Amino acid sequence: MSDTGGKKTLGLSGGRSGQVKQSFSHGRTKNVVVETKRKRVVVPKPSAGGGSQPSKAGGVAGGGDPSKRPAGISDAELERRMKALAAAKASEAEEAKKREAEEKARAEERERRREEAEAKEREEREREEALKAKAEEDERRKREAEAAKARPAEPAPAAAATAPAPQDAPRGAKPSTARKPERERDDRREQKGRGRDDNRRSGKLTLNQALSGGEGGRQRSLAAMKRKQERARQKAMGGSVEREKVVRTVQLPEAIMVSELANRMSERVADVVKSLMNNGIMATQNQTIDADTAELIIEEFGHKVQRVSDADVEQVIDSVEDKAEDLQPRPPVITIMGHVDHGKTSLLDAIRNANVTAGEAGGITQHIGAYQVKTESGAVLSFLDTPGHAAFTSMRARGAQVTDIVVLVVAADDAVMPQTVEAINHAKAAEVPMIVAINKIDKPDATPDKVRTDLLQHEVIVEKMSGEVQDVEVSAITGKGLDELLEAIALQAEILELKANPTRAAQGAVIEAQLDVGRGPVATVLVQNGTLRQGDIFVVGEQWGKVRAMENDKGERVTEAGPSVPVEVLGLNGTPEAGDVLNVVETEAQAREIAEYREKAAKEKRAAAGAATTLEQMMAKAKADEAVAEMPIVVKADVQGSAEAIVQAMEKIGNEEVRVRVLHYGVGAITETDVGLAEASGSPVIGFNVRANASARNTANQKGVEIRYYSVIYDLVDDIKAAASGLLSAEVRENFIGYAEIKEVFKVSGVGKVAGCLVTEGVARRSAGVRLLRDDVVIHEGTLKTLKRFKDEVPEVQSGQECGMAFENYEDIREGDVIEIFEREEVERTLD
Repeated sequence: MSDTGGKKTLGLSGGRSGQVKQSFSHGRTKNVVVETKRKRVVVPKPSAGGGSQPSKAGGVAGGGDPSKRPAGISDAELERRMKALAAAKASEAEEAKKREAEEKARAEERERRREEAEAKEREEREREEALKAKAEEDERRKREAEAAKARPAEPAPAAAATAPAPQDAPRGAKPSTARKPERERDDRREQKGRGRDDNRRSGKLTLNQALSGGEGGRQRSLAAMKRKQERARQKAMGGSVEREKVVRTVQLPEAIMVSELANRMSERVADVVKSLMNNGIMATQNQTIDADTAELIIEEFGHKVQRVSDADVEQVIDSVEDKAEDLQPRPPVITIMGHVDHGKTSLLDAIRNANVTAGEAGGITQHIGAYQVKTESGAVLSFLDTPGHAAFTSMRARGAQVTDIVVLVVAADDAVMPQTVEAINHAKAAEVPMIVAINKIDKPDATPDKVRTDLLQHEVIVEKMSGEVQDVEVSAITGKGLDELLEAIALQAEILELKANPTRAAQGAVIEAQLDVGRGPVATVLVQNGTLRQGDIFVVGEQWGKVRAMENDKGERVTEAGPSVPVEVLGLNGTPEAGDVLNVVETEAQAREIAEYREKAAKEKRAAAGAATTLEQMMAKAKADEAVAEMPIVVKADVQGSAEAIVQAMEKIGNEEVRVRVLHYGVGAITETDVGLAEASGSPVIGFNVRANASARNTANQKGVEIRYYSVIYDLVDDIKAAASGLLSAEVRENFIGYAEIKEVFKVSGVGKVAGCLVTEGVARRSAGVRLLRDDVVIHEGTLKTLKRFKDEVPEVQSGQECGMAFENYEDIREGDVIEIFEREEVERTLD
């Protein structure tokens, strides 16, 4: 309560809830003002007599007489304001209680901290007193020991005479000096026990000990103690001794990170970075430097360098020279080559007593077949049957690379054909001996001498022509000459002295590869050296695998395959390329690492081949692509060799205006992914001896993608060639149909200049094109606006007749000019 200038003010706490003030003036009640944090509320205070009087603040002095209250203040408003006042007082009381509780908690916290500080001081004091007492005890014992040493020693006889005294002395007698070592031992034992107790008590690390850095912390390691002892020893010997430098051989790849280089040299990263900076190279520990720079740094630190590369992963499959005593005879590998439809497969069927031709589409071979035959004499021969069609050049090349003897089949009723010449070239390139089998000798029009003569043109001189190449006349139908052919093969194999080491790790060549629906990737492998066994881990090209199962040419399961034995291998992780080399390795990790390296190298090679190196080349390539129309296709085949042959045939289709582009080719059934790729590129899907699965067919029907199936490569090439021909622009040809000479020029109103002409040759047509020649020089080319005979518009005028002509949008015509009349026609073009 305060009294200022006749006003009495009652003030409540000014906390967060607000501030309440009550003012009195000259004995009359004024308004009650409630000031909160957010708003200011004016509440009328009722007087003691029940009357009210308006104040200057606009309040009321009474609460019961509405006539004496100012307008706008109702009972509800008055009641609301009184409630606000009560709420403010209650909030103030609650705040006071909270403040009181907080003050009490702070006081308790201060008391607790004071007690903890006193306890800590007391503990420190006790520790200091214990250490002081221990130091005093040590000092006392030290003085006693020094005093005992300083006391003169007694004579030996006296010592001997007094030796048994402790046993015979009375209980109350003073102990002699012989008791001192026992007491010292007891003291040491007691001190040792006390030390154990102290260590046991300090075994647990408390929070106070950790914060104060007292006992119970981590102890020095054994290595640290050894280093400390070594430094002390060197110091005692008169100086520090430099540690001997350890020279290491550092394997250095083509590029290496700075931190990895420091790790391989066992040097600090900071030292390596400093050395790089001294050489003018600003590099951090996470940056990569080239091999030459790293070699300089390694030599600077005094280490040796051993250069390695990513290709070193293939060193595990390097060829090892076989010892002569390990080599054993192996069957020869014979490849049947020649032109298409000259009877290669039929001849092999006659030797094998089988019928493979009946299973081939169109009666022609479209795969490389590998077979093993045992003759009547007991000799084992391995045969490879290659296709003769021009598209299978790569297959024939692979057959010549893995073979020992080539049997060149030429039909006696035919001559030396292009694929025959190609087979001869492959055999010469592979440097393998050749045997000529003149087939179809049973036909009436057979002329074997003509075949021998034609072979002379290609430097193949047979024995009957005084040459060195063996030739045998055979017939696959009647079986004539088959024995002579086998005898010639055996003779040639005997001359070659073919040997291999069956005990080493297997090495072979992939003849054919396919993706089988039920068996997965399957590769036909011809083992060339060593023995391939079930369970072997191998790497072939960019793929690797483990031999899960093997089948021979008869479909029988085998557990191992020796040299010159063809088998189908199951267990690959992907379909390899035909012609890839198979090598057996020791571990799966090696096989995976080699396959990943080869895949990465092949991808980089493809990227480098497809990328333009300069801006000019890039622009030239883009310009060439714009000028050439492309026909995209997606190819799926049954085996890898057929897919390659189709791709090579497609690359040969086209000219400078149109070409066929193979977006993707693979082995196996047509899948939904292939259909999606074809839809995105607007291309058809070509299936060669494969079919689309159910989901792929449904997707193709929904998206309108065309799927074409073929089983003979001739039909496929012809259809693609015809489709690509449709992309060629039609050839426009001009046919001259007549000439007319201008005799006179007339001006006609509404028409312009009209030439009075005489058709001197051919015919003049209204729909034809015209050229205006002046002194045999073309000065205008266009169309006719009008062609009249007398006053009538006519479609054409024959030779020798006069007519009137007017040109479209051209009037510079003169007397004596010649009009050339021609017609254009479009001719469809086809690819050769």
